[in-house]
Amino acid sequence: MSMSATVNVNGRITGERDAVVSVFDHGFLYGEGIYETMRTYHGRPFLYERHMRRLRNSARMIVLEVPFTDADLGSRIRDTMAASDLNGGEAYIRLLVTRGVGELTYDPQATPTPSVIIIVKPQVDPAPDAYARGVRVVIVDVVRNHPDTVNPAIKSNNLLNNALAAQQAIRRGGFEGIMRNYRGELSECTTSNLFIVKHGTALTPPLESGLLPGITREFLFDVGGAIGIDVREQALRDEDLFSADEAFLTSTTREAVPIVKVDDRTIGSGLPGSVTKKLLEGFRRRAHAD
Repeated sequence: MSMSATVNVNGRITGERDAVVSVFDHGFLYGEGIYETMRTYHGRPFLYERHMRRLRNSARMIVLEVPFTDADLGSRIRDTMAASDLNGGEAYIRLLVTRGVGELTYDPQATPTPSVIIIVKPQVDPAPDAYARGVRVVIVDVVRNHPDTVNPAIKSNNLLNNALAAQQAIRRGGFEGIMRNYRGELSECTTSNLFIVKHGTALTPPLESGLLPGITREFLFDVGGAIGIDVREQALRDEDLFSADEAFLTSTTREAVPIVKVDDRTIGSGLPGSVTKKLLEGFRRRAHAD
């Protein structure tokens, strides 16, 4: 591995080689855990309070105690960042909370103490080309989890649904894979949220379409409001995407990346659109001002 990560496992900070969890950790055995991915701007985790709010919501949805305050977790993150070799660059931060170590049983009484893991490594932005020229994505046929099975609103370590979809997208040469829900509506990408632009309005599937409420997705409603672009939720289907003027995807580590091709179909002009560019510029202004 060459990612030069620094890892904090239950308070013990090491390099990546010595960062280990027990094989009896239920995060490993059953994927029972939750996480958040953050990045810094000017060395500070961006939208930290919103990420913590979502972490606690994910925890609540799997009935997992998070026995730490936001300030506790913040100081653990700072300690881990201080020990890491970022060379003055920005940090990628992944915070994981699992059920912890216990017997081979689903009974939560076996795991009274959650594990808390923080991974810090240099933030790697997408290639400038991704923003300048846009990317090609594919629609995958792996259906997003039904909300009554594993609700996509839980940002869980149980990522097999996303992994299978992303692996199909990789095989097909896509920058990302778009997933539909069980009703055939577009839901989200495998690690990002989806937006289209129609007549100057940015539209993104509603939470009822079964998706993770992305922090960048949510923040773009604020950005749009500040710069006079209407951003709203609307159920979307394939034809809405194919007939869109523009499309883009959003995530913490990638901000807003223009989509110019879906499978073999060109979206809009085939170039990054003006609404996408304005939202990205507005987002970056706010991120750097914060």
